Amino acid sequence: MYEKYDSKKIEHRSGNGMRLAFMRFPLLPTYILSELTDITQDFLQKEKIDLLIMDFDNTIVPYTTSEPTEEMAEWIQSLPELGIPYCVVSNSRKPRVVVFCEKYGIPVFTNAKKPFSKGIRQALAAYPDSVHAALVGDQIYTDVLGAGLAGIRSILVTPIHLHKWYLILRHWVEIPWIKMKKCIIRRSR
Repeated sequence: MYEKYDSKKIEHRSGNGMRLAFMRFPLLPTYILSELTDITQDFLQKEKIDLLIMDFDNTIVPYTTSEPTEEMAEWIQSLPELGIPYCVVSNSRKPRVVVFCEKYGIPVFTNAKKPFSKGIRQALAAYPDSVHAALVGDQIYTDVLGAGLAGIRSILVTPIHLHKWYLILRHWVEIPWIKMKKCIIRRSR
């Protein structure tokens, strides 16, 4: 199951095709899920998400490999069944991201510079008919903040593998935001 923050966010398109969103605070994710494979067609339909933008490292695969788990590989192969467009937006410049995405037939935008909206805007421009996009990733300060600044929803997932001291430290710095989000969810029930 997923947790949703009712931010009373207003999302629509203006006449020139720009997405406009009014959010309370862009460091709080819209949703928190355990892992990427928890995203189902039912979840996307219920939340009216019509474009799924995914981070790569530590969301789809760990930093240390380009091979997904069997469960992740099956989920990736089932992406067309979701019935909506999807793509990867990654800050990485490494060829392994492009090679992986080509192998699985996933459109990819690299060197995205999240939390700045360069890569996210490229993805949104590639799918102009999508009105309710969501970015799923493992980091508050890049993925969630980038989604908030771009005016789209965010889905925070648990990082796959925190193998370096700086990843562990970054995660500790993100914990207060995660706890704040969960507190808001409990209070809204």
